[in-house]
Amino acid sequence: MTRRRAALIVRTVILATLIALLEIGCRTGLVDPLTVLAPSDMVAAMIGQLRSGELDASIITTFSTITIAFLLAVVLGMAIGALIHRVSRLRDVADPLLASYYSVPTFIFYPLLVALLGLGKAPLVLLGILSATPAVVIGTLSGLDSVAPVLTKLARVHRLSSARTLRWVVLPAALPHLFTGFKLALSYALIGVIAGEFILSGTGLGYAISFAYQSFDNRAMYGAMLFVLLVAVIANGILYVWEGRLARRRSRG
Repeated sequence: MTRRRAALIVRTVILATLIALLEIGCRTGLVDPLTVLAPSDMVAAMIGQLRSGELDASIITTFSTITIAFLLAVVLGMAIGALIHRVSRLRDVADPLLASYYSVPTFIFYPLLVALLGLGKAPLVLLGILSATPAVVIGTLSGLDSVAPVLTKLARVHRLSSARTLRWVVLPAALPHLFTGFKLALSYALIGVIAGEFILSGTGLGYAISFAYQSFDNRAMYGAMLFVLLVAVIANGILYVWEGRLARRRSRG
Protein backbone atom coordinates (compact mmCIF):
# COMPACT_ATOMS: atom_id res chain seq x y z
CA MET A 1 0.00 0.00 0.00
CA THR A 2 1.38 3.39 -0.99
CA ARG A 3 1.70 6.25 1.47
CA ARG A 4 -0.86 8.32 -0.45
CA ARG A 5 -3.45 5.56 -0.26
CA ALA A 6 -2.74 4.92 3.42
CA ALA A 7 -3.15 8.63 4.21
CA LEU A 8 -6.42 8.66 2.25
CA ILE A 9 -7.75 5.70 4.22
CA VAL A 10 -6.81 7.31 7.53
CA ARG A 11 -8.50 10.59 6.57
CA THR A 12 -11.62 8.72 5.46
CA VAL A 13 -11.84 6.77 8.72
CA ILE A 14 -11.41 9.93 10.80
CA LEU A 15 -14.07 11.78 8.79
CA ALA A 16 -16.51 8.85 8.99
CA THR A 17 -15.97 8.65 12.75
CA LEU A 18 -16.69 12.35 13.23
CA ILE A 19 -19.84 12.11 11.11
CA ALA A 20 -21.03 9.09 13.11
CA LEU A 21 -20.40 10.91 16.39
CA LEU A 22 -22.36 13.95 15.17
CA GLU A 23 -25.23 11.70 14.06
CA ILE A 24 -25.30 10.00 17.45
CA GLY A 25 -25.13 13.34 19.27
CA CYS A 26 -28.04 14.75 17.26
CA ARG A 27 -30.18 11.61 17.65
CA THR A 28 -29.59 11.34 21.41
CA GLY A 29 -30.26 15.02 22.08
CA LEU A 30 -26.71 15.94 23.04
CA VAL A 31 -26.68 18.38 20.12
CA ASP A 32 -29.57 20.80 19.71
CA PRO A 33 -31.31 20.03 16.37
CA LEU A 34 -32.22 23.73 16.07
CA THR A 35 -28.49 24.46 15.88
CA VAL A 36 -27.09 21.54 13.88
CA LEU A 37 -29.01 18.95 11.88
CA ALA A 38 -28.06 15.30 11.91
CA PRO A 39 -25.86 14.41 8.91
CA SER A 40 -28.56 12.06 7.58
CA ASP A 41 -31.09 14.91 7.67
CA MET A 42 -28.61 17.16 5.82
CA VAL A 43 -28.27 14.54 3.09
CA ALA A 44 -32.05 14.15 2.87
CA ALA A 45 -32.49 17.93 2.64
CA MET A 46 -29.84 18.20 -0.08
CA ILE A 47 -31.39 15.40 -2.13
CA GLY A 48 -34.82 16.97 -1.77
CA GLN A 49 -33.54 20.34 -2.98
CA LEU A 50 -31.78 18.78 -5.96
CA ARG A 51 -34.83 16.72 -6.93
CA SER A 52 -37.18 19.70 -6.67
CA GLY A 53 -34.90 21.81 -8.87
CA GLU A 54 -35.00 24.77 -6.51
CA LEU A 55 -31.21 25.04 -6.57
CA ASP A 56 -30.72 24.59 -10.31
CA ALA A 57 -30.41 28.29 -11.16
CA SER A 58 -28.16 28.93 -8.15
CA ILE A 59 -25.92 25.98 -9.02
CA ILE A 60 -25.46 27.14 -12.62
CA THR A 61 -24.77 30.72 -11.55
CA THR A 62 -22.30 29.89 -8.79
CA PHE A 63 -20.25 27.17 -10.47
CA SER A 64 -20.06 28.92 -13.82
CA THR A 65 -18.67 31.94 -11.96
CA ILE A 66 -16.20 29.79 -10.01
CA THR A 67 -15.06 27.99 -13.18
CA ILE A 68 -14.44 31.24 -15.05
CA ALA A 69 -12.60 32.77 -12.08
CA PHE A 70 -10.48 29.64 -11.56
CA LEU A 71 -9.44 29.28 -15.21
CA LEU A 72 -8.57 32.97 -15.52
CA ALA A 73 -6.65 32.81 -12.24
CA VAL A 74 -4.63 29.81 -13.49
CA VAL A 75 -3.69 31.54 -16.75
CA LEU A 76 -3.00 34.89 -15.13
CA GLY A 77 -1.18 33.40 -12.14
CA MET A 78 1.15 31.26 -14.25
CA ALA A 79 1.99 34.21 -16.50
CA ILE A 80 2.69 36.50 -13.55
CA GLY A 81 4.69 33.79 -11.77
CA ALA A 82 6.85 33.16 -14.85
CA LEU A 83 7.46 36.90 -15.26
CA ILE A 84 8.40 37.36 -11.60
CA HIS A 85 10.71 34.34 -11.75
CA ARG A 86 12.50 35.75 -14.79
CA VAL A 87 12.99 39.30 -13.40
CA SER A 88 14.97 39.16 -10.14
CA ARG A 89 14.20 42.75 -9.13
CA LEU A 90 10.52 42.13 -9.57
CA ARG A 91 10.88 39.02 -7.40
CA ASP A 92 12.36 41.12 -4.58
CA VAL A 93 9.31 43.38 -4.67
CA ALA A 94 6.69 40.64 -5.10
CA ASP A 95 7.86 38.13 -2.46
CA PRO A 96 6.82 40.13 0.64
CA LEU A 97 3.53 41.12 -1.01
CA LEU A 98 2.69 37.51 -1.81
CA ALA A 99 3.66 36.40 1.69
CA SER A 100 1.21 38.85 3.28
CA TYR A 101 -1.51 38.84 0.62
CA TYR A 102 -3.94 36.50 2.38
CA SER A 103 -3.78 38.46 5.63
CA VAL A 104 -6.40 40.75 4.04
CA PRO A 105 -9.81 39.15 3.27
CA THR A 106 -10.36 40.02 -0.38
CA PHE A 107 -14.16 39.79 -0.20
CA ILE A 108 -14.26 43.09 1.72
CA PHE A 109 -13.68 44.74 -1.66
CA TYR A 110 -16.91 43.32 -3.10
CA PRO A 111 -19.02 46.46 -2.41
CA LEU A 112 -16.35 48.54 -4.18
CA LEU A 113 -16.33 46.12 -7.12
CA VAL A 114 -20.11 46.37 -7.33
CA ALA A 115 -19.88 50.16 -7.39
CA LEU A 116 -17.30 49.98 -10.20
CA LEU A 117 -18.69 47.08 -12.25
CA GLY A 118 -22.34 47.01 -11.26
CA LEU A 119 -24.42 44.08 -10.08
CA GLY A 120 -24.02 40.79 -11.90
CA LYS A 121 -21.36 38.17 -12.48
CA ALA A 122 -18.42 40.49 -13.24
CA PRO A 123 -17.61 41.59 -9.65
CA LEU A 124 -17.91 38.00 -8.42
CA VAL A 125 -15.56 36.73 -11.14
CA LEU A 126 -13.06 39.44 -10.30
CA LEU A 127 -13.36 38.63 -6.61
CA GLY A 128 -12.65 34.97 -7.35
CA ILE A 129 -9.64 35.94 -9.46
CA LEU A 130 -8.28 38.18 -6.70
CA SER A 131 -8.67 35.33 -4.23
CA ALA A 132 -7.18 32.56 -6.37
CA THR A 133 -4.43 34.15 -8.48
CA PRO A 134 -1.79 34.60 -5.72
CA ALA A 135 -1.95 30.87 -4.92
CA VAL A 136 -1.15 30.05 -8.56
CA VAL A 137 1.63 32.66 -8.61
CA ILE A 138 3.22 31.18 -5.49
CA GLY A 139 2.87 27.63 -6.84
CA THR A 140 4.41 28.68 -10.16
CA LEU A 141 7.35 30.37 -8.45
CA SER A 142 7.95 27.33 -6.23
CA GLY A 143 7.73 25.04 -9.22
CA LEU A 144 10.15 27.04 -11.34
CA ASP A 145 12.54 27.30 -8.40
CA SER A 146 12.49 23.49 -8.10
CA VAL A 147 13.71 22.94 -11.68
CA ALA A 148 17.32 21.78 -11.38
CA PRO A 149 19.77 23.89 -13.43
CA VAL A 150 21.27 20.70 -14.83
CA LEU A 151 17.97 19.97 -16.57
CA THR A 152 17.90 23.28 -18.40
CA LYS A 153 21.56 22.82 -19.34
CA LEU A 154 20.72 19.40 -20.70
CA ALA A 155 17.94 20.91 -22.79
CA ARG A 156 20.39 23.43 -24.25
CA VAL A 157 22.89 20.67 -25.01
CA HIS A 158 20.22 18.82 -26.99
CA ARG A 159 19.24 22.11 -28.65
CA LEU A 160 15.61 21.92 -27.59
CA SER A 161 13.45 24.86 -28.53
CA SER A 162 11.90 27.01 -25.81
CA ALA A 163 8.53 25.36 -26.34
CA ARG A 164 9.98 21.84 -26.07
CA THR A 165 12.07 22.79 -23.06
CA LEU A 166 8.92 24.08 -21.37
CA ARG A 167 6.92 20.96 -22.27
CA TRP A 168 9.50 18.22 -21.66
CA VAL A 169 11.71 19.70 -18.93
CA VAL A 170 10.21 22.63 -16.99
CA LEU A 171 6.58 21.56 -16.63
CA PRO A 172 7.28 17.96 -15.49
CA ALA A 173 9.78 19.20 -12.90
CA ALA A 174 7.48 21.96 -11.63
CA LEU A 175 4.28 19.88 -11.73
CA PRO A 176 3.94 19.00 -8.01
CA HIS A 177 4.14 22.65 -6.95
CA LEU A 178 1.86 23.74 -9.78
CA PHE A 179 -0.84 21.30 -8.71
CA THR A 180 -0.57 22.49 -5.14
CA GLY A 181 -1.21 26.01 -6.39
CA PHE A 182 -4.14 24.82 -8.54
CA LYS A 183 -5.80 23.04 -5.61
CA LEU A 184 -5.44 26.07 -3.37
CA ALA A 185 -6.66 28.37 -6.16
CA LEU A 186 -9.81 26.28 -6.63
CA SER A 187 -10.56 26.48 -2.92
CA TYR A 188 -9.91 30.23 -2.78
CA ALA A 189 -12.02 30.87 -5.90
CA LEU A 190 -14.91 28.94 -4.37
CA ILE A 191 -14.57 30.80 -1.06
CA GLY A 192 -14.31 34.20 -2.74
CA VAL A 193 -17.32 33.73 -5.02
CA ILE A 194 -19.64 32.20 -2.41
CA ALA A 195 -18.60 34.77 0.21
CA GLY A 196 -19.39 37.53 -2.29
CA GLU A 197 -22.80 35.99 -2.99
CA PHE A 198 -23.41 35.65 0.73
CA ILE A 199 -22.61 39.29 1.47
CA LEU A 200 -24.22 41.20 -1.37
CA SER A 201 -25.87 39.27 -4.18
CA GLY A 202 -29.33 38.20 -5.28
CA THR A 203 -28.36 34.93 -6.94
CA GLY A 204 -26.15 31.90 -6.41
CA LEU A 205 -25.63 29.30 -3.71
CA GLY A 206 -24.15 31.84 -1.32
CA TYR A 207 -27.32 33.90 -1.55
CA ALA A 208 -29.46 30.76 -1.14
CA ILE A 209 -27.59 29.84 2.06
CA SER A 210 -27.84 33.41 3.37
CA PHE A 211 -31.57 33.60 2.57
CA ALA A 212 -32.25 30.27 4.29
CA TYR A 213 -30.25 31.40 7.33
CA GLN A 214 -32.19 34.66 7.62
CA SER A 215 -35.45 32.75 7.17
CA PHE A 216 -34.51 30.23 9.93
CA ASP A 217 -34.84 27.42 7.38
CA ASN A 218 -32.18 25.08 8.75
CA ARG A 219 -32.94 22.22 6.38
CA ALA A 220 -32.52 24.38 3.27
CA MET A 221 -29.41 26.04 4.70
CA TYR A 222 -27.63 22.82 5.66
CA GLY A 223 -28.72 21.10 2.44
CA ALA A 224 -27.14 23.84 0.31
CA MET A 225 -24.05 23.96 2.53
CA LEU A 226 -23.58 20.19 2.21
CA PHE A 227 -23.90 20.37 -1.57
CA VAL A 228 -21.22 23.08 -1.79
CA LEU A 229 -18.96 21.07 0.52
CA LEU A 230 -19.35 17.87 -1.51
CA VAL A 231 -18.67 19.63 -4.81
CA ALA A 232 -15.54 21.27 -3.37
CA VAL A 233 -14.27 17.94 -2.01
CA ILE A 234 -14.97 16.11 -5.28
CA ALA A 235 -13.27 18.81 -7.37
CA ASN A 236 -10.16 18.75 -5.16
CA GLY A 237 -10.25 14.96 -5.21
CA ILE A 238 -10.21 14.97 -9.02
CA LEU A 239 -7.17 17.26 -9.00
CA TYR A 240 -5.56 15.02 -6.36
CA VAL A 241 -6.07 11.88 -8.47
CA TRP A 242 -4.89 13.63 -11.62
CA GLU A 243 -1.80 14.85 -9.80
CA GLY A 244 -1.04 11.32 -8.63
CA ARG A 245 -1.39 9.85 -12.12
CA LEU A 246 0.88 12.47 -13.63
CA ALA A 247 3.44 11.90 -10.86
CA ARG A 248 3.43 8.14 -11.52
CA ARG A 249 3.79 8.73 -15.26
CA ARG A 250 6.67 11.10 -14.56
CA SER A 251 8.43 8.56 -12.31
CA ARG A 252 8.06 5.83 -14.96
CA GLY A 253 9.48 8.21 -17.56
